[in-house]
Amino acid sequence: MISIIHCEANPNGLYNPFDQKQSDKRFVNVKMRILISNDDGIYSPGTVSLAKAAARFGDVRIVAPDVEQSSMSHAITASRPLRFKRVHRGEFDSYSVNGTPADCVALGMHRWGHVDLVRSGINLGLNLGNSVWHSGTLAAAKQAALLGSRGIAFSTTVSDSHEPDFLRLEPYVAKVLDLLMPNKTLSLVNVNLPEKPKGIRWTRQSVRHYDGKVVPDKDPMGRSIFWFTVIPLQGAAKGTDRWAVEHKWVSITPLRLDLTDEADLARALALSHPPATTVIRKRLGTTRARKQKR
Repeated sequence: MISIIHCEANPNGLYNPFDQKQSDKRFVNVKMRILISNDDGIYSPGTVSLAKAAARFGDVRIVAPDVEQSSMSHAITASRPLRFKRVHRGEFDSYSVNGTPADCVALGMHRWGHVDLVRSGINLGLNLGNSVWHSGTLAAAKQAALLGSRGIAFSTTVSDSHEPDFLRLEPYVAKVLDLLMPNKTLSLVNVNLPEKPKGIRWTRQSVRHYDGKVVPDKDPMGRSIFWFTVIPLQGAAKGTDRWAVEHKWVSITPLRLDLTDEADLARALALSHPPATTVIRKRLGTTRARKQKR
C-alpha cells in the first residue's frame, strides 16, 4: 500500500524544503512496511503463505524463531543475547532469531527502523478462547501493539492426517486483510480460519471454558511425569470465536491491551469504606503524632 501526500511546485518548477507551504504539499511515496512472524518457526509453510498475501500491500520482511516456540506466550529473552541470522524463504527478505515470537517482533522492528504492521502466522493450530493467553502467535501480534504498531494474528486448524491447505485459505486471508487494513483503529486482532470457510464473522473471545488439561503418566523407569495437553470443547456461545469456527466461519476478534475489568473497578470504587492505603496513611499519621507528644 502506498500513501501519497499531494505536492505543488513553485512557479519555477522547484521545491524548496524550507518553504512550509510547499513542505506540507509535497509528494511522498512511502511503501508500507509489513513484518511477518510466527511461533511455529522460520520454516513453517504458513509464514510464506501469509507473506504472499501481505506483499500486495507493501514491503514484506519475515523474522521468526529458528525453532518452534508454540505456547511460549509473551516470554521475552533477557538472560542471554539473541542472534539475527539471514535465511532463504522464497523471494522474501527473511531472518531467524534464537528467541521467542515476542523477541522476533521486537528485534525485527528495531532492525528495520519502522514497521507499520505485524502479521503473525498462519499458525498451525487454532488460537481460540482462552488459548490467546498462552499463544505465541498472539504474543507476536501483541508485541507489535505494545511497540506502537498494529498486530494481526492468523491461525488455522491442523490435524495429524494432513497440513492446512493454504492455497484454499489464501482468498479468505486476502478478504480479511482487505477488511482490516483500512481500519487503523484496530491495533490488535485475532483471526482464526476453519479448514473450509463459508464466510467471515466478527466475533468476541470465548472465555466460558478452558481446554487445558494435565495428564499424569510414568516414564520407562516408573517415575512420575506429567503431560499438559488440550481437550476438545463443544457448545460455545453464539457469536464467539469458537462458535464461529465450529460453524465454518472465519473468526475476526478485536482484542485490547488493557485487561482492566471496568465493571469490577467501578464496584470497588463505589465501596463505602476507604482503600487500604488511606487507612494505612491515617494510622501512620496517628503513630507519628503520638511520638511527637512523647
